[in-house]
Amino acid sequence: MSRLAIKVDVDTERGTRDGVLPLAELCQQHHVPALFLFSLGRDNMGRSIRRVFQPGFLKKVTRTRVVANYGLRTLLNGVLWPGPHLGRRYGSIMRQVRDLGFETGIHCYDHYRWQNHVQRLNRAETLQEFQKATAEFERVFGEPAQAAGAPGWQCTPHSLAACDAAGLHYASDTRGIRPFRPRLAGQTFQVIQVPTTLPTLDEVLGRPEFPESDLRAHYLGLIRQPGDHVLTVHAELEGLRYREFLGQLLSGATAAGVAFCSLRQLADAARGTETPAPVCEIQQRELPGRSGLLAVQATA
Repeated sequence: MSRLAIKVDVDTERGTRDGVLPLAELCQQHHVPALFLFSLGRDNMGRSIRRVFQPGFLKKVTRTRVVANYGLRTLLNGVLWPGPHLGRRYGSIMRQVRDLGFETGIHCYDHYRWQNHVQRLNRAETLQEFQKATAEFERVFGEPAQAAGAPGWQCTPHSLAACDAAGLHYASDTRGIRPFRPRLAGQTFQVIQVPTTLPTLDEVLGRPEFPESDLRAHYLGLIRQPGDHVLTVHAELEGLRYREFLGQLLSGATAAGVAFCSLRQLADAARGTETPAPVCEIQQRELPGRSGLLAVQATA
């Protein structure tokens, strides 16, 4: 038997404004209990242009058609003008997602700062950045967040400690094969990690070995394999230009007998007494189709 859980990362103003609700409606149509993770502070994604000299970054930008998919304004937010504050401007959209019955959680406060600088932040700086996100989440939703998932799968011992301090039910900061309790830099942390197990769409788009015409079949082949699978989608991609693709993928999964579940269900099972989650080291590794190092479950 195979099961599929969907995690939605919402990175930018465009994704929040234009991609979130169409994606929520699509998940409703297919009876998918997706988790929506929101960026809650200023959209400073335009500053990511500074990564142009990072190995593999420019190649990824080109093959994934970043300008077309994210929009020129997004690529200038935080550069030519102050980035819009997403929680204050689009809190009503975020609450609509919750009111439609979806679980919501924290992606970050400032996506650019977390993805590009968290590895250099000290414990106090990391805690302050995470606390800004938890405070804004509680202001928007009127209740504390129970789930979080880091931008770019970037986590450190300080960020994992921040998750523990916040009392999260679970987090999804990593890539891997199954839920686990994370161990990093000699420390074991309490909050269960439910890792992304499948490649993301932007990791395969534009690669010659993955023609777009074959992508649906490729993903279905992965999803039909026995076990629990977690797919991260993006409001800026599957909520907009690739919404039809995701709809076809979900229809194909249903036809193939794949069951949909939530990340919370996977976390709850891992917290159980019969088959408790193993403690696994987190390694910093490269993955095909993505630039830079990511937090990866060691057993993967």
